[in-house]
Amino acid sequence: MPAAFAKPHRVAVGSSNPVKVGAVRTVLAHVAPEAIVEGVAVPSGVSDQPWGDDETIRGAVARAHAARVALDADWGVGLEGGVIDDGGTRVRTCAWAAIVGRDGREGVGGSLSLELPPRVAELVRGGMELGHAMDAVTGQRNVKHGVGAVGILTAGLVTRQGAYETLVAYALVPFLDVEDAAP
Repeated sequence: MPAAFAKPHRVAVGSSNPVKVGAVRTVLAHVAPEAIVEGVAVPSGVSDQPWGDDETIRGAVARAHAARVALDADWGVGLEGGVIDDGGTRVRTCAWAAIVGRDGREGVGGSLSLELPPRVAELVRGGMELGHAMDAVTGQRNVKHGVGAVGILTAGLVTRQGAYETLVAYALVPFLDVEDAAP
């Protein structure tokens, strides 16, 4: 186990969404199984549907800081999903994770991306949040608290939680001791 994880940590996730909290719990179970992981609803400081990597990263970082402070945690984790318009016919997803430590360290990881189908892209361009657009197109309810757009569009090959787990692992890099991580 890397030295950075030698003691239990209280970790605050900047969301009450069970998919986001579950992703953080799953990743930390590998490196800090004694960590106490709690979700807390905090503002992102960005649009409900962030556009572009920059706005999406800002939202993730803001959630991480706000969550850490709200629960007086050792670490705060923010996860934010966004969309990117290529200026033509395509709209694709983006997602970012940020981890901030009480000691001032920060890590950011992302972005997994996939192209949205034209009908979903049209709704998002029209101002609808991606999760709501997926609900409208599929007839399902609350997609973003389940498999997410990624789960539906990949026919279950990738779940929203699985995608977020990768982003959380990427954001952990500054917290890991590279020498301890070597096989």
